[in-house]
Amino acid sequence: MKATLSLKIIQEKVKTCKKCDLCGTRTNAVPGIGNQNADIIFIGEAPGKNEDLYGEPFIGTAGKRLDDALKNAGLTRNSVYITNIVKCRPPKNRIPNDVEKSMCNEYLKDEIAIINPKIICLLGNTPYYSILGGKEISKNHGKFISKDNRMYFVTFHPAATIYNQKLVNVFKNDISKLVKKLQKLKTNSVD
Repeated sequence: MKATLSLKIIQEKVKTCKKCDLCGTRTNAVPGIGNQNADIIFIGEAPGKNEDLYGEPFIGTAGKRLDDALKNAGLTRNSVYITNIVKCRPPKNRIPNDVEKSMCNEYLKDEIAIINPKIICLLGNTPYYSILGGKEISKNHGKFISKDNRMYFVTFHPAATIYNQKLVNVFKNDISKLVKKLQKLKTNSVD
């Protein structure tokens, strides 16, 4: 019950946050949502237009691509937790700046600490760079990286599959690889 309460508190704090200038341009802040006992947390860059309108992460076209990849790998949205580096939409969908990322950092750290997932999936360059200091997602997608006693998995942001159709299967294959690794981790922890 404590985890549920804590995630609800974070969601309420995000919804009323005024730590940076994005609070003045957003329609809705977009807290993370999903399973509090998730084995995987998916972290994107920032809310887009639909997310800003409805206050929920990954509900636009990119969200549908993520849902398709999850379904293809045998997961549902309800079995995972989905959030973003920044909880409010930057104007014109620009990449969040360092101040905006740092203002939201505590929310993200708290979400990760409460859920304590087996794997954190970084969707795209912004979370990859922000959390692991990584670059060039196209060369590093599909890789597992350990840092600070956490396992990370790097893949494209699902929006990339909208603009580059060649990435649709690559993205689906990456998510399948992620789920297979999770199954191995779960099997090994039972032994």
